[in-house]
Amino acid sequence: MRNAFTYESPVGPLAVRTEDGAVLSLTWGRAGPPLTGPVANWLDAYFEGRPTGLPPLVPMPTEFQMRFRDALIAIPFGETRTYGDLAKSLGVSAQAIGQACGANPIPIIVPCHRVLGANGLGGFSGGSGVEAKVALLRHEGAASLLI
Repeated sequence: MRNAFTYESPVGPLAVRTEDGAVLSLTWGRAGPPLTGPVANWLDAYFEGRPTGLPPLVPMPTEFQMRFRDALIAIPFGETRTYGDLAKSLGVSAQAIGQACGANPIPIIVPCHRVLGANGLGGFSGGSGVEAKVALLRHEGAASLLI
């Protein structure tokens, strides 16, 4: 069963959609009653600077999307990688990584904000765009990477 909830975060309200208790998507905005349970607990821990594990996530439909998601999740809190780094490790182009980041349905939990361009921030499709990416990187203590 699909449900929609709202999580009040330091970067604005987040609309969290779930399917059978697993996260299907996360976007900026409101979507329903307040979020509770494992996903809310994970987001609380993330915004307190102590994320551990992951909440349940809906599986991705293709092998590349699963490998891409796993690669993003493997980037530690407060660290970044470049599109090129991920492209090399996954055997695809940096453009493919950028497109996959832009299509990531679960930003923050699947941390596409931790992926930067070789010479700049790159883009971000969540919230207010690059401003949201900068806010998340600052929250994680990666602000020194932005200078």
